[in-house]
Amino acid sequence: MDRPAPSGLPFMKMHGLGNDFVVIDARAHPVEVRPSLARALADRHRGVGFDQLALIRIDTQGDARLDFLNADGSPSAACGNATRCIARHLMDETGRDALKLATAHGVLRAERRGALTAVNMGAPGLTWQDIPLAREMDTLELPIDGAPTATGMGNPHCTFFTEDAEAVDLADLGPRIEHDPLFPERTNVQVASLIAPDRLRMRVWERGAGLTLASGSSSCAVAVAAARRGLTGRAVTVILDGGEIAVDWREDGVWMTGPTAHVFSGTLTPEFLGAFA
Repeated sequence: MDRPAPSGLPFMKMHGLGNDFVVIDARAHPVEVRPSLARALADRHRGVGFDQLALIRIDTQGDARLDFLNADGSPSAACGNATRCIARHLMDETGRDALKLATAHGVLRAERRGALTAVNMGAPGLTWQDIPLAREMDTLELPIDGAPTATGMGNPHCTFFTEDAEAVDLADLGPRIEHDPLFPERTNVQVASLIAPDRLRMRVWERGAGLTLASGSSSCAVAVAAARRGLTGRAVTVILDGGEIAVDWREDGVWMTGPTAHVFSGTLTPEFLGAFA
């Protein structure tokens, strides 16, 4: 970390449906988080614990800029649930009901919807270059056992549709597909089952994080893949291990709406930070 604060570094712990984050507000005190520090913070025994880390920065394109790191320290262009959590925090901070957040995936719109928070994750990537894949192919059915569908939501996604998502050994399947040579940037992996015309059960293995209780961008990817395959319409409820989220693939992008939680705020000690200065 560059320029560790002598009094420590404040952070917030948030989650969306159990998909949890450490959030560092770097607007007043710019800071860079190195991969080694991110990995240490992600350790649920010796650090704080998170699926992704997010930094809030000043930006001229939106009301703020968000940068994301996975639990293994690798960067991620998109993190839907973290975006919703931070959007809610910033709306509560400013008293506004809508704002725009700049990310590596583009400028995303967020809205307050009662107790819930919605974010437009932008248009999905449907071509092999947009995901990206290693070579040209039909993204609707990949040449992998199970014929999964690939979708880009700022990060790569690979969705397997199955009769029973609970029966899949995702701890085995997830890392194998994450590192498949077909995905040069690795991929998030989902298994999903259709339980009603507008309801999907989904479990997720996240690139750089492993098994998680929920994933916003994965929920969007599964909804897009199900609609493309004719399994559902464009508006669905996705049921995850951590709860339910609503996804609506509209002309202006893929909107997702669900709950958020700011669990606690804390301060990383100078001693902890000093090991990574």
